[in-house]
Amino acid sequence: MGHLRQYHHDGLTFDVQDAGPQDGPPVVLLHGFPQDASAWDGVAGLLHERGVRTLAPHQRGYSVGARPVPARAYALPWLVGDVLALLEAAGLERAHVVGHDWGGFVAWALAAWHPERVSAVTVLSTPHPAALRWAVRHAGQARRSWYVGAFQVPLLPELVLARMMDRGALVRTGLPAPDAQRYARRLGTRQALRGPVNWYRGARVRGTPAVGTVAVPTTFAWGSKDPFLGRAAAERTSRHVRGDYRFVELDGGHWLPERRPDQVAQAVLSRTG
Repeated sequence: MGHLRQYHHDGLTFDVQDAGPQDGPPVVLLHGFPQDASAWDGVAGLLHERGVRTLAPHQRGYSVGARPVPARAYALPWLVGDVLALLEAAGLERAHVVGHDWGGFVAWALAAWHPERVSAVTVLSTPHPAALRWAVRHAGQARRSWYVGAFQVPLLPELVLARMMDRGALVRTGLPAPDAQRYARRLGTRQALRGPVNWYRGARVRGTPAVGTVAVPTTFAWGSKDPFLGRAAAERTSRHVRGDYRFVELDGGHWLPERRPDQVAQAVLSRTG
């Protein structure tokens, strides 16, 4: 079986960047909002040098062939199912799963719900969902996450975000300009942003199971200057992992794959065998 360029799940077609030695230990790289698989380019290159195979999908809402309209199609079980389908398409029983931002939520859930498919999990920036919920209620995280409620409004968030991306708003959050421009070219229209914004709406679909305790080897890397995700939830995440756990605090902001590829790759390699 060769390297993948696309795979299918739930009637959708996903684009994927599959590179590195095909017989190397597999690492799945899950991007966040409003990134795409290219967020991992710097990290992936370093992993390939160490003999690692990487599979980085453009996730649901980001791949042109995988943009369902209903918000309920972006509930967490569907997002986890997309990654399980990637493993099946690649012929992999297990993989080290790495997630950043929204990709981190998927990584947490996959590790909790399907530990038999996850050899290790490395999450960047995003605390365990239970720790984040606690911080919203008790530790001021609600002030950092105000936009989550705003994104529940129909249509308007996509229109406003398209204008903001075109005007360089992502650069003001600390994202390097070349990356911000690349993401804006891919997602800088109201139509293209509908799927990515639906991740926020899908998170409130009733009946979604809780993300429980994670038992697989886990690394959580968090930037101490992250404007969106605060220290309280980051430090509380350890309460929701019973496997071997490492907390790595980096001197950085939110965009760790783009800004700290060397340190991210080091964290991933420490769990990849």
